Amino acid sequence: MGESVLTAGAEPGFRRENGELVCDGVSLGLIAADVGTPVYVYSAASIKSQFEKLSSVLAEVPHRLHYSVKANSNLAILGQLRRHGAGVDVVSGGEMYRAQSAGFKGSDIVFSGVGKTERELIEALALGVLLINVESEDELTLLDQVAGRLGVAAPVALRVNPEVMVDTPHPYTRTGGKGMKFGIPFDETLIVAQRALGMKHIRLIGIDMHVGSQISQFEPYEIGLARLMQLWHEIGASGASDLRYLDIGGGLAVSYDAGHAVDIDGFAAVVRRMVPPGEVKLILEPGRFLVGNAGILLTRVLYRKRSGGKNFIIVDAGMNDLIRPSHYNAYHRLEAVNPTGARTTADVVGPVCESGDFLGLHRDIDDVQPGELMAVHSAGAYGFVMSSNYNSRPRVAEVLVDKGRYGMVTEREQYSDLVRKERLEPEWRSAE
Repeated sequence: MGESVLTAGAEPGFRRENGELVCDGVSLGLIAADVGTPVYVYSAASIKSQFEKLSSVLAEVPHRLHYSVKANSNLAILGQLRRHGAGVDVVSGGEMYRAQSAGFKGSDIVFSGVGKTERELIEALALGVLLINVESEDELTLLDQVAGRLGVAAPVALRVNPEVMVDTPHPYTRTGGKGMKFGIPFDETLIVAQRALGMKHIRLIGIDMHVGSQISQFEPYEIGLARLMQLWHEIGASGASDLRYLDIGGGLAVSYDAGHAVDIDGFAAVVRRMVPPGEVKLILEPGRFLVGNAGILLTRVLYRKRSGGKNFIIVDAGMNDLIRPSHYNAYHRLEAVNPTGARTTADVVGPVCESGDFLGLHRDIDDVQPGELMAVHSAGAYGFVMSSNYNSRPRVAEVLVDKGRYGMVTEREQYSDLVRKERLEPEWRSAE
């Protein structure tokens, strides 16, 4: 596609050059004119920078970063992270397939998820994944049976619910509290571990936790790690001679309002303090932290209107493209690509036929006019992956910017894609 020049020494990501918002030196106006809107735009340099920052602060601890694919599963993004040395954390057979398609080997993959099917377990064992993070005794029993039929030993880490309450921006992003669907209850884990040690086709080699998402205070991690290390020693005393992996999940926060970044040095200090050197190999599963601020949703203003004493800015991106504001009451910073200096207070809404279709409510923002471009910031995580065809709207394109170039990494869907898998007349089958 097109090329531009990356400003030497510039910070990676989205910034202004001569008043225009650009991505690593590439004009967003150029991308919009070429690819159309709405479109997700990602900065490869920003992803690399985040990966290197987190890996660097943990350099003293044997570790590997396993990117959480659910944050953004685009093949080009996965390919970037594989080249940087990441493994992946997947939560479905589909994500496992994506990881393979991006060049990851079985030994690069941790398979998590609370509801793995028998088919998915077979696929994971056939691929030779590094770990299967088991979340219940029932799952462990099924896995032992499946591994027995395949004649292999399943590499298992038990996902522990550390029962730590964390303060996250929305209750849906909390996973480590008592009574959540995730993980094995803390006070039952040792019993489940002892049963796992007695199973012929289970190889217990790790334990795992995930306390939640958008975490900026590290006390929950410290409490959770203390509980995990307690279990580590208790399971070891029960005869688990092969324990080696301590998976502490992800969840590090990113800023959605151009505020201060999470203190990763403080996070690393907690990890170093709680994890004995040389005793374990650490696995982390960052997702949002690596890609959240590396992407924007670029949208064009369609109309302006006033109703009920309020100003409305109607754009061509809707809740089917970015559901976080509606689903999580999430805040995303909104700004004009080419601001004029004029300001207004308005609701920024989309074209979907729902009152909950909005990108921001009662915002003090640039006074954008029809035809002008707006950027929805911090949309690199849980954006396109959560999009849908609601209202029969084709899913949008995705573009990656790297080294002054840009290229489409997901083509925009066409109307024909909406009905490609459907039949006007059923393929009737007899019920007899």
